[in-house]
Amino acid sequence: MTNSKQKELLEQELLPHREKLLNFIQSKVSDPELAEDILQDSLLKALTGLPDLENEEKLLSWFYKIVRNRIIDHYRRSGTESNYLEKYAQETSFYDSEEEETTVCQCFRGLLDDLKPEYEILIKEMELGDELPEHVAERLGITRNNLKVRRYRARQQLHDKLEETCGKCAERGCTHCECE
Repeated sequence: MTNSKQKELLEQELLPHREKLLNFIQSKVSDPELAEDILQDSLLKALTGLPDLENEEKLLSWFYKIVRNRIIDHYRRSGTESNYLEKYAQETSFYDSEEEETTVCQCFRGLLDDLKPEYEILIKEMELGDELPEHVAERLGITRNNLKVRRYRARQQLHDKLEETCGKCAERGCTHCECE
């Protein structure tokens, strides 16, 4: 089957069911943007897997299976991401007093310029500022899930750079800084 015939088959068989498919996905993930992303990912997967489909009459049920697997993959990834974010949150100290906060290593401020530009923006706006995640995601033109991943990676990159720069101070959580 040629690529144009595959594309035509998907359009003819799946496009009339688009709203129903999208509603099905939204009922599972409760986020319209995420549902759209999952539908698009599923369509790409279907397009690449279509040559292996033995019975074209079962295309719709086959596609629902792909969609279900994509939803499961999403929850697996978000569960893994949540575990990493939770672990990171536990490693990050939260301070009880202003005095304790002032003893925190300020080396990180000089390292912000060394981060990827998109990570630097996230650290400055979300960690140091009080910008809401929804506003940042909208301004950057990305989904909230993508923002969560970028935010985690930004924090991780900053953490790694702190360990390179501050050494033992960073190992102790960058409190009572001894480095310059």
